[in-house]
Amino acid sequence: MNTISYRTANESDLKQLQSLGLLAYGQFQNVIGNENWELMKSRHKEDETYLSLLKVATCFVCENASELVGMAFLIPHGNPTNYFPSDYSYIRLVGVHPKFEGRGIGRKLTQQCIDFAKATGEEIIALHTSEFQNAARHIYESLGFVKQKDLDLIYGKQYYLYTLKLN
Repeated sequence: MNTISYRTANESDLKQLQSLGLLAYGQFQNVIGNENWELMKSRHKEDETYLSLLKVATCFVCENASELVGMAFLIPHGNPTNYFPSDYSYIRLVGVHPKFEGRGIGRKLTQQCIDFAKATGEEIIALHTSEFQNAARHIYESLGFVKQKDLDLIYGKQYYLYTLKLN
């Protein structure tokens, strides 16, 4: 019997994280086009994409038996990017295996990120999502995230910055 469980990931999960990323984000290939998909795919295949996140982030994963079927990375404040200022913690690469969508896994992983951010004293948690990730936007908005602004196009599509004040 297969059972769903949640835990934090580590470097030994690298290959499964990469495979999950390819499956979860691969469903958008037709939306973003082949050229943009090849770029996205190459980033998911690079070990450094996930290893660099694992060095600074807490990665929450969902397992079915021993297979990773969901993931979400929470990066603490002090790690600024072009989209996230240094005083923001932020969520990256929320992904769910297509066969496991609709079971609340993405919501639970996002909530785990929020809960951990609160427990570790973060004041703001942010994320970016896109015009084609409707299910994700619905989850984020239902958890209290508020759209702050439109971002530059990524993979040829509109992205948005969302934030949630924690304290």
